[in-house]
Amino acid sequence: MKTKMTEAFRKYEGGLFSEVTKADVSVSISSLEKEGIDLLAWADPFYPDPSTPPHVIEAMVKAIKEGGANHYTHPIGNEELRIRISKKLKEYNNIDANPHRNIMITPGSDSGLYFAMLPFISSGDEVMIPDPSYPNNFQNVEIMGGKVVPVPLKEEYHYQININDFEDRLTSRTKMIVLTNPNNPTTTVFTRRSLEALAQFAIENDLIVIVDQAFEFPVFDGREMVTLASLEGMWERTVTVFSTSKGMGLSGFRVAYIVAEDHIMDTYYGSAVSVVGATNTFSQIGAIAAFDNDEYTKEMEASFLRRRDMVCKILGGIPGVHVEKPESGFLSWVNISKLGSGEFITDYLKRNAKVIVNSGGHYGEQGKGYIRIVQGALADEERLENALRRIGNALIELADNKGITNF
Repeated sequence: MKTKMTEAFRKYEGGLFSEVTKADVSVSISSLEKEGIDLLAWADPFYPDPSTPPHVIEAMVKAIKEGGANHYTHPIGNEELRIRISKKLKEYNNIDANPHRNIMITPGSDSGLYFAMLPFISSGDEVMIPDPSYPNNFQNVEIMGGKVVPVPLKEEYHYQININDFEDRLTSRTKMIVLTNPNNPTTTVFTRRSLEALAQFAIENDLIVIVDQAFEFPVFDGREMVTLASLEGMWERTVTVFSTSKGMGLSGFRVAYIVAEDHIMDTYYGSAVSVVGATNTFSQIGAIAAFDNDEYTKEMEASFLRRRDMVCKILGGIPGVHVEKPESGFLSWVNISKLGSGEFITDYLKRNAKVIVNSGGHYGEQGKGYIRIVQGALADEERLENALRRIGNALIELADNKGITNF
């Protein structure tokens, strides 16, 4: 039957008949955890430990007891939640979005990204995507029949946009740019200068831009977080996908939201029920409570900053290892190319450090000599430190065996 699938889908495997190394499709994660292996590979704050704020739990329990949580909301999402989001967009993103015309709630940012891209991609359309980047950005384009055009982000430039690399890859079939800002996996917060250059490029060449802004906060060291859609001329051609999973710590709630101008959003509203359905009513009630009182995120941010510094301190001086200091969120992008490929090091750490991390090759060709570590996992920071020290000791031993004394 698989031969009857489209070519784009036939190549994907979920681990039922072969070993799959991607953490988000493996069927063996639970068994690994039982073996005492720590999972630092899912971008899910404090996984697997409880972390939902009490006031959010109380709001959802109340909704269940009162009987309102067992019904659908409209496919475009809870009106009260959209009003809360419009306030946040104005205060944080410099976007004046009408909650009744410019915002749609989706069941997570993964489905939101897919839905945001779907109306625009036809067979053969070329889509520019920075590399390394979130794997779904590449996969979605392929599934829709488009052609992925990777644009390299280079470590020597701290993974900032070089507009010349975009211009060199422009053709008559280029239709879209897909950007993740801050970038996953590099944590790069794209500067205003980078984004203004990209905006000018998109306007001059009449391109649509899809922006995944799931990691928009926290950002560190006083960096400016610029929302591309807020720049002059970009509201009309930018679709932004936001999430409550990362900075608000509500990963399991699967609540995200798409923001776009009226003409684009009209199409999304009209097709929402057929493609994404209605987001979980219960989760949306919890998200309202989180937006109403987001003070708890300040301690999350402080924890993420401590964890960032912990990674840099433990891994930063190891021979053959270079840690680019994370600029946002709770990820670390680590160059281990002197020690081996990302696939090799991931397997090595699983066996020798009892820790699962991500191989950088899943994030594009530019990532093959890297690993991604999710230091935002595990609520207990002492347990996290222990896992990181096991990683560090294993890498030190490997470097010593290879005779490597510096990066």
